[in-house]
Amino acid sequence: MNGVATLQAGAPVDQYLLIKQATKGVTTVGKPFMTLILQDKSGSIEAKLWDTGEEQEKLYQAGGIVRVGGEIHDYRGKLQLRIKAIRPVKADENISVTDLVQSAEIPKEELFNQLMEFFFEIQNPTISRITRYLIMENQQSLMTYPAATKNHHDYASGLLDHVVSMLKLGKAIADLYPVLNRDLLYAGIILHDIGKVIELSGPISTSYTVEGNMLGHISIMVTEIAIAAKELNVDGEEVMLLQHMVLSHHGKEEWGSPKKPMLQEAEILHYIDNIDAKMNTLKRALGKTKPGEFTERLFPLDNRSFYKPTIE
Repeated sequence: MNGVATLQAGAPVDQYLLIKQATKGVTTVGKPFMTLILQDKSGSIEAKLWDTGEEQEKLYQAGGIVRVGGEIHDYRGKLQLRIKAIRPVKADENISVTDLVQSAEIPKEELFNQLMEFFFEIQNPTISRITRYLIMENQQSLMTYPAATKNHHDYASGLLDHVVSMLKLGKAIADLYPVLNRDLLYAGIILHDIGKVIELSGPISTSYTVEGNMLGHISIMVTEIAIAAKELNVDGEEVMLLQHMVLSHHGKEEWGSPKKPMLQEAEILHYIDNIDAKMNTLKRALGKTKPGEFTERLFPLDNRSFYKPTIE
């Protein structure tokens, strides 16, 4: 059976899927329904359950495994799973959550080793000590957490995958523009999203924690940098610069950035973050699109569809 995220419109579905997210809604005429995000190792897809009540809400919660029968269809340029039959997994059915969780293509141990190779290039002792402290403090979560609940790197070890990819981009740009402070750029890349291990619940059925909703990963990480500096008994401009790298990496206030970049390294960090997030989204969408056809509409890319050329 092909992965659910690789199927085209019209394809039948009859397989086990993990409920990644389950949210309640009400139609314009007042009837309750549920939106389910269902996933297997290939990725995820949205589905609707109509005329739902308390029984369905209890049966189909995030983290549960279900057997689903139905068909893929195109709804306003986006693929959805039209459910014809659904039931919770039975106790005697040999299927587990780990069989259905998507993860990074490169093993997390290898990704972590690659991250540390970049870390060891950092020369500034203050930047190095703070960065090392925060890597070690969050190592296990950093190796397993996704980078988001949806859209980009939203899979197990996605956060680490995102950071390592960004470090490789950062190296290429720093090689081209030696005026950039490599220590600050590498440390900013490593630290910018580590707050997500507190903002998000984990790699399975990922949701926002209370701290995530109330504070967000940017504010969380700025505080964590201050705590690390205090624990290590270090001060100096480096602490403020690292905090600014984190504070400004979303680029604009309307994109959730408390400050706009005011360091050249912060400006580059923002672009690198944006490039890697968008390329991850495009890679996955184009990977399930036939040559000569368009992807589904991609919300993070202004709801545009992208053409997959027939040329090699």
